[in-house]
Amino acid sequence: MMNSLDPPQTQRIPLFALYTANAISLSGNVLTLIAVPWFVLQTTGSPARTGITAAVELVATILAAFFGGALVDRLEYRRASILADLASGATIAAIPTLYGTVGLAFWQLLSLVAVAAFFNTPGATARQALLPDLALVGAVRLERANGIAQGIERGSRLVGGALVGILIAFAGASNVLYVDAATFLVSALLIGLLVPRQGHAHRSTGMETAERKKSYLRDLGDGLRFLWRAPLIRAIVLTVMMTNLLDAPCTPVILPVYAQATYHSAEPLGLAVAAFGAGSLLGVGLYLLVGYRLPRRVTFIALFVVVGLRFWVLALIPSLPVMLATLAVAGLASGPLNPIIGTVAQEHIPAALRGRVFGVISAGANMAMPIALVGVGYLLQITNVQVVLLAEAVCYLAVTLSMLFSHSLRAMDHPPQTLAAPGQVTADLTPVGVRAEATRA
Repeated sequence: MMNSLDPPQTQRIPLFALYTANAISLSGNVLTLIAVPWFVLQTTGSPARTGITAAVELVATILAAFFGGALVDRLEYRRASILADLASGATIAAIPTLYGTVGLAFWQLLSLVAVAAFFNTPGATARQALLPDLALVGAVRLERANGIAQGIERGSRLVGGALVGILIAFAGASNVLYVDAATFLVSALLIGLLVPRQGHAHRSTGMETAERKKSYLRDLGDGLRFLWRAPLIRAIVLTVMMTNLLDAPCTPVILPVYAQATYHSAEPLGLAVAAFGAGSLLGVGLYLLVGYRLPRRVTFIALFVVVGLRFWVLALIPSLPVMLATLAVAGLASGPLNPIIGTVAQEHIPAALRGRVFGVISAGANMAMPIALVGVGYLLQITNVQVVLLAEAVCYLAVTLSMLFSHSLRAMDHPPQTLAAPGQVTADLTPVGVRAEATRA
């Protein structure tokens, strides 16, 4: 029998629609991640151009995260998600269409890849911003809602990664890009048909005129100012930026060199990625069961330390089973990190600022990654993979242990009493938690 306090199942349909749209869109992202480089390599025969394409996509993603967040707030999250998905899908579909008809120059390919990435990132930001309101309507605990979202993301990567190789083998890279484009269309339809309009307060209150007169650059500044005035969120962004700097080269640069030098085969590389992914998915599942009951700060720091231990073990050049087990454990520890970060951010960021602040957070966390990819690649040219792994291990341990001395991170265990109300707009950019503390004082 349904508890009288439980919401009707229809109130959870928008949340389920968001989850499904995310699953389909994220699976499509995996198809893009693998099919586009394969398409470039297959059509140009140039590994250098393949690398350039990956770098252009990453830079476009970072720029879109920063500049797209304010636009997401202006458009309204549901509308932004739909428009971003439609634009990304059309751009991805244009790649095989142009190649198969009038031809596709390399600069045109780079332009399309950059545009697709530039639209895709705000779409993901918009769906992330929708999550707290839909969880509230569906009476789903925020930690649980974020855990489920991360579980879907990890699962989608596994499913997409498993499917893309089969699809390329049977249909070819060009047709896989059409499949990818279709996933964006399905995602847009799910959000458009099943998620209700969220409407910001500046569209329905007396502040409408003033808000619309604010410049786009002022909106961007709001995101930066909020981050500057939020010590907890700022500390998390700096921490993730440093760990991403060290993590980013692992899969695309270090592991391929490691597999070639140690096992003389590409098969262990695929097994390593799968082991880490499976561990991550299991980690999210465990977080859903018991993780939200644990103290956030201690759990957050401990998980990062465990993730970094993989560099120490890999530097010892272990046997293949030990290497796979190590990466599975690292994946297990990584699983709960994003749900914790997402929950803390959603608790402290006012609803009307989510798009621009999430965009700044994403850009800040990822801005050092292109530097790391180039730098580690250069280091591997002048030294061996063991030296690079040891350097990574030492730096990772220093970064993670430094969190023990961060006063700002202690606020992770003291969330505000209430979330910012959906659609709340205020000229006060003070974080919700700080504002709540001042009110109680």
